Amino acid sequence: MDPDNEFLPEDPLTELSRLASEAIEGQARGATSAERRRRCDRVLELEAQGYITDERACFLAGLVMICGESVADFHHAHRFARRATELGDERAWTLRAMAWDRLLIELGRPQHFGTQIIRIGGRWSLGEINPRVTDWERALFGVPPLYVQLQRVEELQRSEQG
Repeated sequence: MDPDNEFLPEDPLTELSRLASEAIEGQARGATSAERRRRCDRVLELEAQGYITDERACFLAGLVMICGESVADFHHAHRFARRATELGDERAWTLRAMAWDRLLIELGRPQHFGTQIIRIGGRWSLGEINPRVTDWERALFGVPPLYVQLQRVEELQRSEQG
């Protein structure tokens, strides 16, 4: 690292990319509430400063927010992912579905797409899923068919049981 650049601030897109990587890694290792809150708050600061405007920035912001912990965080994740899709980011369709499902779960409602694997009574599950949603609709959002999601739940449960 160049010592002259050590104290230069990150450009916003680089910072969003770093925050998204940290958020995803934090999901895997069990980030603290304070860590998740710090990242989400920083994303909202960057948005307020006018830095989250293009599809890549919206996608990265959505990734950070979906790793948050509140209804508001998941609402922002969905909003950012929706905006990213509107701006042409194809990857954001799946993020949009995941954020919607996470928001619905947090509100105590059935998932729409079945993207979120959750613990119920000590076992992994998809929980309640809206039965009117078809695999065709899931495919439009880049989400695997429901039977594939259910297989993933079974595999996770088996791997945990040893």
